[in-house]
Amino acid sequence: MINRLLDRLLGRGPRLAKPRQAKILRGADLGLKRELISPNAIKVCETLQRAGFKAYLVGGAVRDLLLGITPKDFDVATNATPEDVKAEFRRAMIIGRRFRLVHVMFGREVIETSTFRALNPEAKTDEHGRVLADNLFGSQSEDAARRDFTVNALYYDPSSDEVLDYHGGVSDLKKRLIRMIGDPATRYREDPVRMLRSVRFAAKLGFTIEEQTRAPIREMAELIHNVPVARLFDEMLKLLQSGQAMACLRQLRDAGLHDGLLPLLDVILEQPQGARFVEIALARTDERVREGKSISPGFLFATLLWQQVRTRWEAGIARGDYPIPALMAAIDLALDEQSEQLAIQKRFIADMREIWSLQPRFERRTGSQPYRLLEHIRYRAGFDFLMLRTDAGEIEPELVAWWDRFAGGSPNERDTMIADLARAPGSSSTASGRPRRRRRRSSGGQGATDGGSEGAGES
Repeated sequence: MINRLLDRLLGRGPRLAKPRQAKILRGADLGLKRELISPNAIKVCETLQRAGFKAYLVGGAVRDLLLGITPKDFDVATNATPEDVKAEFRRAMIIGRRFRLVHVMFGREVIETSTFRALNPEAKTDEHGRVLADNLFGSQSEDAARRDFTVNALYYDPSSDEVLDYHGGVSDLKKRLIRMIGDPATRYREDPVRMLRSVRFAAKLGFTIEEQTRAPIREMAELIHNVPVARLFDEMLKLLQSGQAMACLRQLRDAGLHDGLLPLLDVILEQPQGARFVEIALARTDERVREGKSISPGFLFATLLWQQVRTRWEAGIARGDYPIPALMAAIDLALDEQSEQLAIQKRFIADMREIWSLQPRFERRTGSQPYRLLEHIRYRAGFDFLMLRTDAGEIEPELVAWWDRFAGGSPNERDTMIADLARAPGSSSTASGRPRRRRRRSSGGQGATDGGSEGAGES
């Protein structure tokens, strides 16, 4: 409040980008392929246009189309108010408190539709300049000036095949450059998440962050603390699912966005014993994204927090605890420590618990236990996690190979595999080479093996 008052008294208000005249280009001339556009996104534009409104595809979808990339999702910008948009579609819902917009739903696909926003120097902000609420509607040129980067301020009309470029976004796409619209420091104060977005876009697209856009990040990194934890979590999840997760993490560190600023980043980078496991997990995630396959957030976070669970699990076993209770205690402790820092949704936590809890069950290959595990709803996720542990050198490959054969075998072949394993010399040892934990000797000196599962394997 004091800073804003001083700004007004001294005439040093926020340097907002001024509205500009758009440069109009043909999508076909820029190589834009209409077949990559969602029919539902086109339907939203055409429906609003028939109702007398302006409507354009906007933002990352247009950027990706011009790069020849199939967009993950599509956003529409219009001069229709949220109420006007909702009235045109049977399945539409107005959402948002800070910025009101409409989700138009077509089955599982959602087309996010926003109203052109005005440049508003009087928008409600906190003491650091972060915008808290601003629903002042304006013109398309003002809306373009409010967007973060030039490559995200492009509008495409699928009806006329026209691309509207207000801030040189097409030129920056050709230069492979991430450039902030307006004064970067002011824009970062408005929304500190833009610092993360600049890094994510640069890594994902293989672009360079323009020097004036990059320069303030290190000195303004502390503003990340002003961002709600849930929103920060969402942005980090996008970063990890970008298809260039490792490149993003390296750029975040290079830009100075680490050392306590991003709890999830600390979790990933500050575990030297598990560095190989995390690198393999993120490389596999990147590979799946590039192949167009789905990514389970629960599985992803299970990999990122595994070393914390594993370290405590092994410590519990070393103290003499039974393996299964030791694992459950390790899971509870690791999740409790992260609950305040990483606002992981409960449904993801449930998936993480199941994936971790399945790990010792893969080492129990007697009687009916392999059959029951094979029928578990999280079997595939648990097995994929087991493969990651094998690739990282935590356990011997024989265990994964056995389960791979067992899953693909006939009932007779499976029975034979279990019988052969029971007859094999040293079958009381684990696949990782670690002996089963022995129960303490009774007063009579008679020892007995623990019927539970083994530990996590050697480091």
